[in-house]
Amino acid sequence: MKNQFHLMQINLVFHDYKFALLGFLTAFIVTMITIPPVIALFKKFEMYDMPSARKIHTIPIPTLGGISIIAGMIAALLFWFPFKNDPEQICFFFSLIVLTALGIMDDLRNLSARYKFIIQIAVALLMAASGIRISNFEGLFGMYQLPLFAQYTFTVLAIVGITNAFNLIDGIDGLAGSLGFMSLITLGIFLGLNHDFNSSLIAFAMAGGILAFLYFNFNPAKIFMGDTGSLVLGFSIAILCIRLMQSNAYSTHPVLQHAPIFTLGIVLIPVFDTLRVFSLRIYNGKSPFLADKIHIHHLLMRAGFSHTYTTRLICFIHSVILLEVFWMQSMNQEWALALLMIFMIVVTVLVKNLSVVYSHKKHPLLSLFKELPDPSPERKSETNKIL
Repeated sequence: MKNQFHLMQINLVFHDYKFALLGFLTAFIVTMITIPPVIALFKKFEMYDMPSARKIHTIPIPTLGGISIIAGMIAALLFWFPFKNDPEQICFFFSLIVLTALGIMDDLRNLSARYKFIIQIAVALLMAASGIRISNFEGLFGMYQLPLFAQYTFTVLAIVGITNAFNLIDGIDGLAGSLGFMSLITLGIFLGLNHDFNSSLIAFAMAGGILAFLYFNFNPAKIFMGDTGSLVLGFSIAILCIRLMQSNAYSTHPVLQHAPIFTLGIVLIPVFDTLRVFSLRIYNGKSPFLADKIHIHHLLMRAGFSHTYTTRLICFIHSVILLEVFWMQSMNQEWALALLMIFMIVVTVLVKNLSVVYSHKKHPLLSLFKELPDPSPERKSETNKIL
């Protein structure tokens, strides 16, 4: 059975995605079933993300919801994934276990930033050594095959950076999960089109768990994914982005003309927002890890938008970017990169000005969306959250 997406000019053979869709459904069911008892268990042992002056929520909310997402993903892979004695597979699943344990300990005991940073770099180096590396820029800035040292450097920066970018975008109900779900579905589709069906199955399995989790995480949230979920989510997306670049670069019939730009679009919002926030803090003479209220979701909420509307608007922007990077495939990569940066700068300026307009009460239409007061900073200090 084939289906054609005319606007994207691609053909999907649904039979190729049979196991990926089964993995999606399995993960969705397992996560949906396990979250209610997990919520009850965490309430019993009072394992809450407690409200404070530094947090947005006003009542204790159970955390560690990422455990159910990971459980759903692993259950799906146990049913449908063709496990082999392959270094890439072994290192990937070992890294998932390490990051899950790291996230659980951080959610429970708030580990030091240095310790988490060392673990993340070690995991990234392990993945690079296994063979999952950014090895080819496909002509971006005149670069094709990269030297081995550059491959390791870019791979570690990408994995650690994307992992923490998704960790930091997890600032309001449903946002990190929604962005992650859209990115995973996109990765799953294009990995399948490049005949990397194992990676596609991983993407769809995690997407199924995320979708079930979002049912309990949309405002008002009944549970948070915590660092347990956001670290594994960001790490998995980073690895799948690299796999898409690899499969596209060495495919005899690549589906993407410029995979580096396309994969950047998949993670653009959290990565750009993190770089923007860090740059502003450094420019103002502050620590880049100092918690404040200048993330894109904070700017929208300061403009009077609710949790739900803020999440929907950012996801809409994300969907525009995903379509944009695909439609710009025939464009020069440097021009495409410049347009993406200009687009994000324009979006950020508009969002920031919405906040200024609202603060001066000059725009009557904004009152339609005014549901929440000026938000507090992130749920926890970014000095610990970022790493």
